[in-house]
Amino acid sequence: MVINPTYLAQRTRSSTSWSDAKTRVTKSYRDWLRASPEIQQMYSLNMPVSQIRTKIRQEFERHRYVSQIKTVDVLLFNSHQEFQETLNFWKQLTHVLKYFRAEEDPKARLPKNFIQGFIEVHILPFHRNKPQTPALTAVRRAGTEN
Repeated sequence: MVINPTYLAQRTRSSTSWSDAKTRVTKSYRDWLRASPEIQQMYSLNMPVSQIRTKIRQEFERHRYVSQIKTVDVLLFNSHQEFQETLNFWKQLTHVLKYFRAEEDPKARLPKNFIQGFIEVHILPFHRNKPQTPALTAVRRAGTEN
């Protein structure tokens, strides 16, 4: 594989108006959507192209209500930087999969508090098949009342 650092290179520029910014955002969005099958194939992603495109849409929708044109320009720069790094294969699989973390494990969540997280990680795996002690039940109840 030949590395060409100028592949997909672009000059950084500012949008002259909101219509210019809208055109640039639409072009960036379409570039991402068109590259989805290639991204799936390059990184051997174990998910359909439709799921990749849905995630791309979610990332663009997240910034839908940005009201400052300079912020839009920065977001466009960051988007193109990610696009270039992704298609030049300058990322590893873990860098790409970080965008799909929530989809990988739908049950993944942060614990409500420190004690509840500690119990789930350190105590519960050892007590799955054993009868519950009253002290553990009380601690678990105390953690869920918050």
